[in-house]
Amino acid sequence: MSDTYLTLASDAEGYYTEKRSKFYAFAHHVTSVEQVKELLSFYRKKFYDARHVCYAYRLGADGSVFRANDDGEPSSTAGKPILGALLSAGVTDAVIFVVRYYGGVNLGTGGLVVAYREASTAALAAATIEERLVEEQLTYTFTYPQMNSVMRVVKELQPRVISQDFQTTCSITLSIRKSMMPQLKQRLDNLAFE
Repeated sequence: MSDTYLTLASDAEGYYTEKRSKFYAFAHHVTSVEQVKELLSFYRKKFYDARHVCYAYRLGADGSVFRANDDGEPSSTAGKPILGALLSAGVTDAVIFVVRYYGGVNLGTGGLVVAYREASTAALAAATIEERLVEEQLTYTFTYPQMNSVMRVVKELQPRVISQDFQTTCSITLSIRKSMMPQLKQRLDNLAFE
């Protein structure tokens, strides 16, 4: 697994219309199913008069947590095309909601698939996509005389300092990109033998 992934840096909107049906797409960066549920509740209230609020999301650096929801549309005609747009863009930690206002003309399953995919793709095209690091955290405990050695390792490898405590026993919690964690652990472990 790579130690980087793509996600949305900003919220974005997209729009598609077909035979008077209107499809409004909203893309958001999310990191939990709870956030998805809150946004779903928000869109269902805001667009209370819409026929459908369909969505799909991918979570986790590897995108292994995902879901697609058709919200009453024929099976696999809404959620799957939205999820497909997320997969095509290669983004994770993201959700797209597509709100449909029915225009009075049935689009058929093929027409629905195209409409949901196009609305989702339009939202992703309007979004700023950024690369983020997959990080791991490590808490290291050491004695006060080792402080300079520990800080030298921190300065050289440049992990993010999450927390530090320099009381009787010192400890520091660091976060670093996944691929560099073995090197950080080894450098800190070697300090015990100095």
